[in-house]
Amino acid sequence: MSKPTAVVCAYSSVGTAALEGLLEAGIEVLVLYTYAQGADEHWFIPPAVVAQARGIPVHMAPAFNDDAVYGAIRELQPDFLFSFYFREMIQARFLEIPRLGAYNLHGSLLPKYRGRAPINWVLVKGETETGITLHAMTPKPDDGQILAQARLPIAWDETALSLTAKAADAGRTLMSGSLPGLMDGSIPRIDQKTLGPSTYFGGRKPADSRLDFAMTTGEAFNQIRAVADPWPNAFLETPAGILKVAWALPSDEPCPPGRFRATREGLLLGFADGALRLHALRRGDLRSERPSDHAQWLAELGIPRDLD
Repeated sequence: MSKPTAVVCAYSSVGTAALEGLLEAGIEVLVLYTYAQGADEHWFIPPAVVAQARGIPVHMAPAFNDDAVYGAIRELQPDFLFSFYFREMIQARFLEIPRLGAYNLHGSLLPKYRGRAPINWVLVKGETETGITLHAMTPKPDDGQILAQARLPIAWDETALSLTAKAADAGRTLMSGSLPGLMDGSIPRIDQKTLGPSTYFGGRKPADSRLDFAMTTGEAFNQIRAVADPWPNAFLETPAGILKVAWALPSDEPCPPGRFRATREGLLLGFADGALRLHALRRGDLRSERPSDHAQWLAELGIPRDLD
């Protein structure tokens, strides 16, 4: 009996792990559509590396929905079409090609956090749990029937990087475990409407990572951990320009909102109800990873601060 076949559209570490899950389950991947790895994205192994090691053809897909791509996939007549953290909305005509359906892996517990960057958004919003969902694809984003979900606890100091690693591990297991039921049609299908109201978040813009001194310390901390390295970092607007807050943790010590306060233990930054202790600051090509350097570094930039 021949192996079931699939066309895979994938990117990110979650895409790599999900692709590995398919291969572990015995799926023959006919072709991978993906993207070239960005200069700031070398923190994960891209799906193309896994595909090339297995002899799977790889196509970079800046315009996946083109007629030429549609014709090529229709000619392959795959059993499945899978989308794993792919950046494009796949047109409805593609969803009609695979004999056994088209499915997407989304980084939240649908129907919550539909849309872009769900892992970053759940951290910004201070959620204590999220998950990853395998669902049938429709022409609407993240809209189809749910086939499988894995729940992921969110630690108080979770970052987007650590949560993405959890999602990748869960995605690999979810895919390999779901394939038998997808192939024989026995996997349960749940209408998202039966699970309560949906929420939607768009792609994150640079301005979404701005820190505001009217925030509580909890809100500011959530903003920081949602875009901690290797993401571009939360930032402050100061008279000396943009300061990036690469990492900070809540502190019990007082500090007036909008002020820096140098202490023996390091530098504090005040928000509406308390302070964060800064562990790493950046400005352009200036970088201060040692808390003991922060006060001197800010003095050189002419940024007001309070000294103990």
